[in-house]
Amino acid sequence: MLQAIVIGGGATGAGILRDLALRSVRAALVEQGDLVHGTSSRYHGLLHSGGRYAVKDPESARECAVENQIVRRIAPFAVEPCGGLFVRLEQDDPAYARRWVAACREAGIPVEEVDPDRLRREEPLLAGSVCEAWAVPDAAVDGWRLVRGNVAAAEARGARVFTYRRVVGLLMDGRRVAGVRLLNLATGEEERLEAELVINAAGAWAGQIAAMAGAPLDVVADRGVLLVYHGRLTSRVVNRLRKPGNGDIFVPAGSVTLLGTTATPVPDPDDISVPPEEVEELKRLGAEMLPMAATARILRAFAGVRPLFGSGPGGNTREISRGFAVIDHEVEHGVPGLLSVVGGKLTTYRMMAEKAVDVAAARLGVTVPCRTAEEPILPPPDPDAVRRLVHLVGRDLAQAVADRHPATLPQIAEAIARPGGRQVVCECEQVTAGELVGTARELGAPSLGDLRRRTRLGMGTCQGGFCGYRAALLLAREGIVAPEQVPALLARFQAERWRGVRGGLGGLELRAAELNYALARAQLAMEPAAGTADAVAQMGGAGHD
Repeated sequence: MLQAIVIGGGATGAGILRDLALRSVRAALVEQGDLVHGTSSRYHGLLHSGGRYAVKDPESARECAVENQIVRRIAPFAVEPCGGLFVRLEQDDPAYARRWVAACREAGIPVEEVDPDRLRREEPLLAGSVCEAWAVPDAAVDGWRLVRGNVAAAEARGARVFTYRRVVGLLMDGRRVAGVRLLNLATGEEERLEAELVINAAGAWAGQIAAMAGAPLDVVADRGVLLVYHGRLTSRVVNRLRKPGNGDIFVPAGSVTLLGTTATPVPDPDDISVPPEEVEELKRLGAEMLPMAATARILRAFAGVRPLFGSGPGGNTREISRGFAVIDHEVEHGVPGLLSVVGGKLTTYRMMAEKAVDVAAARLGVTVPCRTAEEPILPPPDPDAVRRLVHLVGRDLAQAVADRHPATLPQIAEAIARPGGRQVVCECEQVTAGELVGTARELGAPSLGDLRRRTRLGMGTCQGGFCGYRAALLLAREGIVAPEQVPALLARFQAERWRGVRGGLGGLELRAAELNYALARAQLAMEPAAGTADAVAQMGGAGHD
């Protein structure tokens, strides 16, 4: 029997699974969608220095400052150390800026004043009203890579992972939680997993899980809307130097720039709608720091739901601490066998996991100490595979592939080396046919969304309008999916992409949307089986380099 079951395949759940595995605990993780299905992939991608919380939440600031350095060290494959800035505009309070600098130094956050002339040379798109700037060790972090790295490390030590399994109930032995009841979303069958302990790391859904055992849990679902701009508008993370609010963070990530975020409490953690008025508010506020934000092309607008613990005055979620809590429901509510970890930030995921597993280990009689801060999540990329990739696709793309697939790089390199493997399917993110095929074979029967989360397929300018078709036909040509499955595969991917695209529609965006719509109409006009089979046959000679 398992010793522990972790509910939730985001950063915290994956971190807990790795920590358990390093302590030789027999554990499994269950997730209702694909890994990184929820909040850990629906945020601005910022590895916090702690500066954002230095004034109003110094404990969270100190936690972020410490964990920022640890995550850089243990997960270099997931971190872009681009650095960060806090900039004060002429209309912002100079007294707050002085308080902020003092609070950062008190929290152990390195801050360095930046000369305005140097700043304008390095970040020419910033507003002319910027009158003060400070450099901080912010970074961009890829939530998909971070989670998959933790999971791969745990699986290498015997942990098990069950995706597309929704928790529909907890197995109860009297008042004790003894496992989980799962609905397999692929087969429609119900499954059961038993364990000595269940660890609830379900994020915004954690309150629903705890309620299945009759345990109250005060989790606030706080929806935040973000915008994704075409291209990198800044070279570093740019924060506005004022009390945290809406539209005050730009984060460069890959080939795009994210602007975030709003804060709206919602009753349903599945509410990831994008109100048009919040999009317009973000554009207006973002343009105060970066004027180009008012007119630059928006690729998509999306929302994520923060799981906040506690409540703010008058329902103001900005005033709720970004700290976290580990709840032992046996102590708090007389429900043995259940722990919950709630709140926190992706930046502090490892610390949250350590504190949760410390409590779990005590319950399980395990005395092995935590080692997650000292040991790299994954070993360095296989040097032979890296050299092979450099020869095949050049140094820059080889590095990107190594970062996207640190645990399976030799297999991906082998797939790229095959005939047609170097053909670029997604130009924006430089995803090759070999990378897609190798990843798809590893997953078995993936959706295009599953491939997107692992390769960044469709996350650039066309938002899947061109590369989605190429990828679907490639999977059919390689025998990974049947030709008659291609229309459904594409329709699901296009619907997923459209949900974000429609939130940011404007002048430039409408032109691209019209083109993608015309492509979709043409695809739907084909007789599904014959048309797709013909298209697959035509690709027979299109895969050569």
